Formats: sequence, C-alpha cells, structure tokens
Amino acid sequence: MRGHHRRAAAALTGLLVLAAAGCGIRPTSVPVDAGPAPSRVPCEVPGGAVAPQFEGVTVHVYLVCGTQLVTAQRSVRIPENRGAQDRLRFAQALLDELIATPSGDEKDAGFTTEAKGPLTVGAARANDPAGALRLSRTPADLSALALSQLVCTYAENIPATPDTRQVVLGGPGEDPARGYTCTPEMKSHPDSAATLGDIPRPGHT
Repeated sequence: MRGHHRRAAAALTGLLVLAAAGCGIRPTSVPVDAGPAPSRVPCEVPGGAVAPQFEGVTVHVYLVCGTQLVTAQRSVRIPENRGAQDRLRFAQALLDELIATPSGDEKDAGFTTEAKGPLTVGAARANDPAGALRLSRTPADLSALALSQLVCTYAENIPATPDTRQVVLGGPGEDPARGYTCTPEMKSHPDSAATLGDIPRPGHT
C-alpha cells in the first residue's frame, strides 16, 4: 500500500512539472526580480485643460515630472513696461507659480513641485552683476530640485542677459550673487545638478 502511495505521489509530481512546462513556466527555486513596473506618467497636460483663469501672458514654468524637469504652461499677469521694478514683479509672479500647488490636470499628468514658500524675490544690490535677483533665502539652502526649477524657469523667461540660459541669483546675506545656467543635464537630472554657480563680474543693474 505504501509503495502504491509513493508511485501515485511521483506520478502527480510529474504531471505538475509537465503542466508547468506546457504553460511556458520554468520551475525555479530563486525569486525573480522583474524590476519596477514601467512608468505610465504622461508628463503632458491635455491642450484643452490649459485655460488661463484671467487675461494674461502664457509662460512656461519648469515642474518636476518623474525624475526630470518638464515645462507646464501657466498664465500670468506681467507689467506693461520692462523696467527694473517690472522685471522684479514678473520674477515674483513666476516664483509664485512654482510654489503654487499643481492643478488637478497637472497632478494627473504626473507634475509636482519642490519649490516651497515662503520665498520672495528682492532687488539686486549696488555691486551685483547686471540682471541679478536676490532671494529671501540663500539659493544653496534650497533643495537641488527647487533650485533647478527656479533656474530653468527664470532662464526661460527672464535671463540675466538676452540670448543666454543663465540667471544670477543671490540670497539675503552678504554673499555675492552667482550665475546659474539651465543646462540639459539640469533638466534631465535636476536632483543631482550642481547647485553652486560662478560669480560673475559686478556690474550695473
């Protein structure tokens, strides 16, 4: 009787192995790591969802999507003139857009922001390079992601000098303002991009 049971168990084991082979499944005793599931984040807001809440100018601000920076369209009010004070107000409007919580459509598309308030933009100082902006917090104290968002957004809309991808930022202290360039590396790896820029020559703002 015991021999019959052993033969039945062996036959059952053989059938299970054949069934697994027939289904294309190879028996293994080692757990298989299939890796992370592929990302389904589109990083793109449907065109019809980008409707300005008021009459203004459409600008591109850089938000975080996945592991990179991607532009999102926003509508902001900008001054009619382009004097120093108007440029400063425009810089603050852009910063406010970065700090604002992404809309529902932006969240669905995978957008987030690392820029956190309170954070304001102040005027340049007498010995700062031309086009410099002074933040209420030292740029080096911002997270790499937040600084990358800020640098690329400013470089896209209000570069320190025309036809450049550089902005000059300083903090509230006595440290000199530094130049930061929005590079392809900063966009693709914003969390590891260098956060310490060069010190441009002082100039008239």
